[in-house]
Amino acid sequence: MRGLARGGTRWPSGARSTQPRQSVRTSGVTRPWYHRAMQWIVVSLLLLASVLHAGEVWPGEHWEVRDAAEVGLKKEKLEAMAELAGGRGCVVKGGTMVFAWGEQSKSGDVASAMKPVITTLMLMAVEDRKIGSVDDRVAIFEPRLVGKNEGITWRQLASQMSGYGLVERAGEAYSYNDFALALYYDTLMEKVYREKGSAVLKKKLGEVLGFEDRYTFEVFGPGDRRGRLGISVRDFARFGLMYMRGGRWKNKQVVREDLIRMAITSPIAAETKLTSGKEAEMIGGQRSIGGTRNITKEGPGWYSFNWWVNGKNKDGKRLYENLPEDAYVASGHGGRRIMVIVPSWDVIVVWNEAEKMEERRERQEQAMKLLREAR
Repeated sequence: MRGLARGGTRWPSGARSTQPRQSVRTSGVTRPWYHRAMQWIVVSLLLLASVLHAGEVWPGEHWEVRDAAEVGLKKEKLEAMAELAGGRGCVVKGGTMVFAWGEQSKSGDVASAMKPVITTLMLMAVEDRKIGSVDDRVAIFEPRLVGKNEGITWRQLASQMSGYGLVERAGEAYSYNDFALALYYDTLMEKVYREKGSAVLKKKLGEVLGFEDRYTFEVFGPGDRRGRLGISVRDFARFGLMYMRGGRWKNKQVVREDLIRMAITSPIAAETKLTSGKEAEMIGGQRSIGGTRNITKEGPGWYSFNWWVNGKNKDGKRLYENLPEDAYVASGHGGRRIMVIVPSWDVIVVWNEAEKMEERRERQEQAMKLLREAR
């Protein structure tokens, strides 16, 4: 700011302080004292971080494998959970793979469990200043959003509160809406990143987290439901580990910690009203990423930036009564494809193609009970 001396004293425009500037000499170059002070602070913070995270275990090219009993888990309970679920899956504790069932390298569609991945890429665009804020209007990038759709924000798309293609205005009602999700994905990739989704996924997450199996946002091919994520259970668990450790991967802050925290602690209010389901205008040719404009009534109290959190709905019920309050879940096809993250237990569970779990909340709850009893 003009007329403001570095020490914080305000000087008349054009005037200079008569105070001598303190400096230090390093390698023949004189530098102001505060440059060295900042350098010392940065080095100290890095050393502190390395001490705080010194005991952490991270997967390298492959996951480190440990026995469940070695990390304090009862293998027989995990076996019962796997038998109950079926399909394929894995359990991670302390950054190590402690239990697995089915074909670990197989990459398959995770359905709506991919939604938190899309939101994570949106949050990374905010961090990169491609998007100003989660509360910016999507119409800044997609000018075809006019009339009642002009006010839709990124937060509302990620929270199923956009009202897109329905009579309610943005922010008025909850509607689990796969047409809005396709708008979200297409605008983010084509108008914000200006790259194909799979290329963005590779650059921002795949290469950084070291996915070891095939992964793509075109699991059914380029012309069929773009944005549907194909990934293996063990690679999806890497994404979960990054979240559980506050957006870090080893010594790299992949996503700002405050953005990660916002994503998993911002559920829409339990009292939020539901959409009437009455349809309204969308962009010409608008596609769906898989389902309809009004898939489920569940969400208020539990839904936060495309994650399902273990808060309470309007009836006072938790998503899963056998999980602690800090748990959060990525879920597809009614629980057939799922990732459960429990920070207070330092545990991640992923399963896919668990046909016995689809739309079977009581069976899923039984699996969570077995997970709790495994501790």
